[in-house]
Amino acid sequence: MLLTLDLNDARPLHEQVAAAVRRAIGEGSYAAGDRLPPARELAQALGINTNTVLRALRDLRDEGLLEFRRGRGVSVAGAAGGRALLVQRTRELLEDAQRHGYRREDLITILKELP
Repeated sequence: MLLTLDLNDARPLHEQVAAAVRRAIGEGSYAAGDRLPPARELAQALGINTNTVLRALRDLRDEGLLEFRRGRGVSVAGAAGGRALLVQRTRELLEDAQRHGYRREDLITILKELP
């Protein structure tokens, strides 16, 4: 799993990790039943604390995307539905818009203007 984090991103690291894993599942890099690398390996690869990765994985478990099995590690419970991926991308769009001085209402107006 090749994940990257944006050190300039204002979001907490665990949210960035969760978003990256969610995106990898949504884009098909991982299918239902596939095992993820251990949290310690992910943390080392990203240069962050293992607890940060574990928090992200727990969030994804709570969303129903991951399953934790004792002795078998973490595996993908199911593919990220189109809605989950769309919500993630919308959050990223909103954050990007806010960095450029736009409000949520401005984005809604822009979306309504699109064909």
